[in-house]
Amino acid sequence: MTQKHILSGDLLVFAGDPFQMAPEQAVQIQSDGALLIEDGIITDRGPRDSLVRTHPGARHHAHPGKLICPGFIDAHVHYPQTAMIASWGKRLIDWLNTYTFPEEMRFADPEYAAEISARYLDLSAAHGTTSMASFCTIHPASVDAFFREATKRGQRVVAGKTCMDRNAPAGLQDTAQSAYEDSKALLEKWHGRGRISYAITPRFSPTSTPEQLEAMGALWAEFPDCLMQTHLSEQLDEIEWVRELFPDARDYLDTYEHFGLLGERGLYGHAIHLDPREIDRIAEVGAALVHCPTSNTFIGSGLFDMAGLTTRGISVGLATDTGGGSSFSMLRTMAAAYEIGQLNGYVLHAAQLLWLATRGSAKALHLQDKIGALEVGMEADIAVLDLASTPAIAQRHANAEHHWDAIFPTLMMGDDRAIEEVWIGGKKQGLV
Repeated sequence: MTQKHILSGDLLVFAGDPFQMAPEQAVQIQSDGALLIEDGIITDRGPRDSLVRTHPGARHHAHPGKLICPGFIDAHVHYPQTAMIASWGKRLIDWLNTYTFPEEMRFADPEYAAEISARYLDLSAAHGTTSMASFCTIHPASVDAFFREATKRGQRVVAGKTCMDRNAPAGLQDTAQSAYEDSKALLEKWHGRGRISYAITPRFSPTSTPEQLEAMGALWAEFPDCLMQTHLSEQLDEIEWVRELFPDARDYLDTYEHFGLLGERGLYGHAIHLDPREIDRIAEVGAALVHCPTSNTFIGSGLFDMAGLTTRGISVGLATDTGGGSSFSMLRTMAAAYEIGQLNGYVLHAAQLLWLATRGSAKALHLQDKIGALEVGMEADIAVLDLASTPAIAQRHANAEHHWDAIFPTLMMGDDRAIEEVWIGGKKQGLV
């Protein structure tokens, strides 16, 4: 017989999108609530005492005063950069050439790919992250290793082979043909297997020839239910480089659009320096953008326009951008998003930050019917937060006047010490 589990505490519940309605109405805290978990699925939700009485045989995991929320969803990461996170650098291109590309060449070794896959998933889970969309390397073994490790854990992840056929070391270049063939073989092997989803993954326009971008567009047309992930308008000097490489393109986005790489299931990381036409087209096709705040500050890229883009109804996810980002923590990422919002004249509410890290990222990944909310029928990926995890946070929490006042200090100052418990696919995790 399957063991039933009840998790009780204060539940984070979504009633709407906090960027489209009042945050306090869209996101609510249900005190002394509980979830029933069976076979990896949330099968009931309600008041704690009622659920405990109704399901006397369930194992009760009580977390009084703690916040139970959906597991965090990191919508843009590079798991192969785990070992070189927080490497000193100047600008994006220097940083790629000095640190990223040499490290990614090591993933030709399947054993190393397996080692870093396990390390990354351990570290991210310890910070409350239960799902992510990751770039792998050009090596098919890097994709196999990541998906195998996620499958062992019953984890819902999205990833794909990174494709590059120019402006990279010879050891990290494929071709238009091999990128197409390798990506298609990996897609057919893994996509939809268990909790695995494949994303077609050209790194960004400067590292793909027009022929490779065309091949990736053709592959996406063959498998339109897949996501396509890439980078867009991260730094101004990068945009100038794109103009030099694609002199006939209207703008950066057009280097994707021209080759069939703009669509509803497109996922575009960074998107800081967008032209009006690019914003119009992204909104028109329903594509998603991913905000990577710690990366944008660490590499000095710029300020993401959260207010302007969400006002247009554009779907936005949140991401650490490991290892361009300087932390594995989505709490630290929420704090950075708040800080960037302040610099840009837009004050993000705690409810909006939590939405971005859960429901918003799930929506960007087109997984909102499976993860990102504590609803009946959803997969049981859950993070339990201690809102008084350190002396500094505890003294602020003690003077809180309401729920959001109690939650906000953890979003600003919290780290892995705030993660009391993590559940992935209905199974409690042993955290590192």
